[in-house]
Parts: sequence; structure tokens; C-alpha cells
Amino acid sequence: MTILIDADGCPVVNIAVQLATKYKKECIILCDTSHTFSVEGARTITVSKGSDSVDFALVNMVQPGDIVVTQDYGLAAMCLARKGIPISQNGMVYTDYNIDSLLLARHTAKKVRMSGGRLKGPTKRSAEQDKAFEKKIEELLVQN
Repeated sequence: MTILIDADGCPVVNIAVQLATKYKKECIILCDTSHTFSVEGARTITVSKGSDSVDFALVNMVQPGDIVVTQDYGLAAMCLARKGIPISQNGMVYTDYNIDSLLLARHTAKKVRMSGGRLKGPTKRSAEQDKAFEKKIEELLVQN
């Protein structure tokens, strides 16, 4: 089992790396040339900047049972198809049972924005969200 992190805009990189080290799992951080990551305990792979370049590099690396940390529903869906275990930065595990509704919500929000509508942005990140992520990813590591 490897932990793969879609690191662009990911606030839980350090938590994931610490847990990977604790459970002696390989951890790979993927980012594009717009971001620079160097975290002890993880290998960083930097790909060319481009639309979804990190997503495609990551999904090509996913093996069955790998944990993928991402907030991107599209990437999560592709990882599920490869039998990975995608988890959000808030500790929600994406599954075959919830991914369709999440993708539909994303599509609907995009249609609203494209027609000139506005949607409320995300709330400020809280310590509770970090704890929920840490708890859920640790559960996944213990199970496997």
C-alpha cells in the first residue's frame, strides 16, 4: 500500500506523511511545476504544468489498495476505477456509492457558474477537519 497525495492545494500533506512514516508505508507527493514540495518521509514527483497533468500522472500510478488523498471528485472516480481508496482532505472516503452524487453536484455547480450564478465558497479550514482526516486515514492504514 502506498499513499499518493494530489498535493496542489492540499492542506493535509504533513498529516498524511507523518502517518505513512508511522505505519511504514511509502508516501508519494505529486505536484506540478507551479508548486514545490519537499517533505521528509515522502518522495515528491513534479510533473509539467498543464490541465490535469498531476491527476493523470497520479491515476497512472495507482495500484489496488493504494490510498489517494485528493479533493478532486473526477480524480477520485478514476482512482476508484483502478481499485484505489480515495479520501478527501476532510476524511470522507469516496466510494462507488457516493461518487455519482458528488460528480453530479460538481456538474450542477459548474452549470450555475457558467450561467452567471454565484455559489458560496468553502469555509475556513478547521482543526476538526484535520482531526477527521487523521482519524479516517489512520483507520484505513490499520485495516490494510
